[in-house]
Amino acid sequence: MIILKPSWVNHDQSKPIFSVDIHPNGGRFATGGQGGSGGRIVIWNIGPVLNENEEFNSKIPKMLCQMDNHLACVNVVRWSNAGHLLASGSDDKLVMIWRLTNEGSSSVFGSGQINVETWKCIHTLNSHNGDVLDIAWAPHDGWLASGSVDNSVIIWNAQKFPEKVAVLKNHTGMVKGVTWDPVDKYIASQSDDKSLRIWRTSDWTQQEVVTDPFNECSATTHVLRLSWSPDGQYLVSAHAMNGGGPTAQIIEREGWKQDKDFVGHRKAVTCVRFNSNILKKQQKNSPKPTQYCCCAIGSRDRSISVWLTSLKRPLVVIKDLFDDSVLDMSWSSNGLYLMACSWDGSVACVIFTQEEIGTPLTMDEKNELYEKMYHKSFQKSWNLSFSGSQIIENPELLGALEEKEKQEKSNISIEIQDPPQPVIPQKDIQYESPKPNQNILVPQNKQLETRLPSGKRRITPMMLTPSKDNNETSNQKIDSTSNSQTSFSKSSPSKSQIIIETVKPQDIQKPQQTTIPTIQQSTTMTKVVPQPPSVQINQLMCCEVPGDEPIVKFINVLDPLKLAPGVAATKECGIVKLQMTNNCHKTPKGSLSKIEVFKNMTDKDLKWDTYLGSSIRCLTANRKLIVVCCEDLTINCFEIKSGARPLPPILIEDLVSSISLSQEGHCLVLTKTGLIHMWDLETHKNIFSRISIRSLLTGKGMVNGCSLGPSNQPVITLTDGRAYAYSVDLKTWVQVSNPLDPVCVTGSNFIRKVPMTLPLASMQRCMASQRSMDTLPPGVTLSFLESQITATGVLESSTEYKYWLFAIVNHLLEKGPECRLRVILDDLMGPTHKSAKKPKVDQVMGMKKRKLLNEILGIIKTKLPWQRLYKEYSEQVNELQDDL
Repeated sequence: MIILKPSWVNHDQSKPIFSVDIHPNGGRFATGGQGGSGGRIVIWNIGPVLNENEEFNSKIPKMLCQMDNHLACVNVVRWSNAGHLLASGSDDKLVMIWRLTNEGSSSVFGSGQINVETWKCIHTLNSHNGDVLDIAWAPHDGWLASGSVDNSVIIWNAQKFPEKVAVLKNHTGMVKGVTWDPVDKYIASQSDDKSLRIWRTSDWTQQEVVTDPFNECSATTHVLRLSWSPDGQYLVSAHAMNGGGPTAQIIEREGWKQDKDFVGHRKAVTCVRFNSNILKKQQKNSPKPTQYCCCAIGSRDRSISVWLTSLKRPLVVIKDLFDDSVLDMSWSSNGLYLMACSWDGSVACVIFTQEEIGTPLTMDEKNELYEKMYHKSFQKSWNLSFSGSQIIENPELLGALEEKEKQEKSNISIEIQDPPQPVIPQKDIQYESPKPNQNILVPQNKQLETRLPSGKRRITPMMLTPSKDNNETSNQKIDSTSNSQTSFSKSSPSKSQIIIETVKPQDIQKPQQTTIPTIQQSTTMTKVVPQPPSVQINQLMCCEVPGDEPIVKFINVLDPLKLAPGVAATKECGIVKLQMTNNCHKTPKGSLSKIEVFKNMTDKDLKWDTYLGSSIRCLTANRKLIVVCCEDLTINCFEIKSGARPLPPILIEDLVSSISLSQEGHCLVLTKTGLIHMWDLETHKNIFSRISIRSLLTGKGMVNGCSLGPSNQPVITLTDGRAYAYSVDLKTWVQVSNPLDPVCVTGSNFIRKVPMTLPLASMQRCMASQRSMDTLPPGVTLSFLESQITATGVLESSTEYKYWLFAIVNHLLEKGPECRLRVILDDLMGPTHKSAKKPKVDQVMGMKKRKLLNEILGIIKTKLPWQRLYKEYSEQVNELQDDL
């Protein structure tokens, strides 16, 4: 390990440097801080820092460019992941986006320094009402997040600056740090309000809020730069406290557990930065190398510590590296260089060797790990390529092709590859498989001990948390060699608080018996953690229903957990905390169950409570109502503000296995006998009753999930990847996804290029991949693409609709037929003659048809065989615009 502190890297000698970031290509790094009379950004050559010969070679420039455009101190600089853009945030409330130009060298105004490179501000983002303290690029570079002292986080559309995707406003204090989940599912922010919040990128709503580790913290740090590990398993916060001492809190993705932290610093932790590589090292007496991550921590105590998740102690602690607080850090893309900056105005570089830090996983190994944990890899989006020589009849097409070639050449010349076009979710609802019974309440700190006839003990843990993404966490297991080596210091008390309940051998169910628990068994029955897709969770036998023919069928639905007497379970439902307890009070006629409502998760003052005369099976809530399903076959509704009953108890024919409630008040339940019911609780009306799902259970498919879609339509997902939605208008089930269909194998390569967080893609994640389907007629692929278009219409997934629309257009441009392409263009065009009335529907999925048409014409514009078609429709578009 080598430590370097180049004195020539400074801002006017003693001015503070608040941020440092190394370019992804490793040839340069940027610093941001205070300049002469305002903010300053400097881009430096990293060669003279690492190589002594280059440092003393007068022909090799040290400073590449200096930008003094910001009117106040620059708090943060961040390169995009592809390296073609630089973003900066400042006390002048602005975020600026910089890009390298080909203008060559120039002099710095007011000084004798020379800018070897010219970086120009191409966008200025000015929506914040206060200082911008931190910014972060999404992994696909399609979004940029900025946190400010105005208590908000703004998500910008990087493809269409200054368009905003979302504004996150739940913080009540200055937002001092933002970071992205490496698989794009979450974004995390940390604030002076003593909270860390995790937001879903699918709908930009809050997934989790963490406050306990920060209750004792004071606002003593200028920044709170948190970081997410490259494998997505750990989120490490900045300033936290444990036992009165400063720590960096570790939050595990699985259940957002907070029982580990990094300790040792004497003052508050200001910044955390994970090495972007997943590392491996061959251990002695181990056939398989250990995989781990590397994290650097900076503190106000002027020191830096570097940790490997495979070690119990830090790899190295560098004390008194600066004369003031550490404010920012950055790793090189090869993982061997760590740069840090300080309030004292200096920058340090720590150089590691692979023997010390480990060997990075290759991109293939990294993608394999992502596929294993998240069923997602980072591959390029499909592009609109063109091949063949054609005679150009339209000079406009020639200009389009020349512009396209210039862009490709410019990308090659600076050795920076443009990122793939991201798919930006709008209002789409995320479906994940499996996701049954997401509203089931579960006990905590309890486990079941079973005594077998042989004398052995079997422990069944029940450390489950309510309303969490169990599917994802169950799939996020790293190799056993890595997990076994991972060790952190514990924040939780050493004394166990787990309640052990013993079950006698005669209470154990025999294998040949049905797994439907009876009411008498409710005190001893337990439920395991939901398993990954295609693994059987539980079997429920369909019994004979009056009016239906008796059948024998097994429905794979996760049965709600039955709580032991007196065990309370809590659930956060947006603005309130719900707590329920089964069999909490005994009466001569039986036991009572209790529901308690509090203002928030930390509030102990009861807002209201109510009692029910039956055990509660499952519970769900929206902003207005709480819906409770009980063992006595009733469904009870309560107003969330007062606890009043807007409806009498609803009675159905069997126990509920799954319940879903939309914000509009639509309630969907699935019974153990395979029937669904749906009500509009706002208008007190039934939508439909006793709709059977048994016709869907063909082959080996078991029910995996039952939920409400974006238009409040029921959606059933099966373990074999099939998905169906119930159409109220058609009064029948419609197919959304069927990977068992031979036609669908032609589209597996298309599907893998769509983010798995989107509705349709999440349902089709288990579709088998095929290497080559060139031997099949092109009409097979066209048939698949047509089915995808209709499926996105059912799910109202606008992002996926646009993707599949462009996919089918590109397929038709390559394979035909022209008549089908004209149908698409005519539909988007609408009536063309003046006497025609204006079309009533000029939008599709919330997107303007004319805008989509112009984008499609932009694709056709680059395809020479179709230039006459382009000319025909472009002229019609121009005429319509003139008429308007």
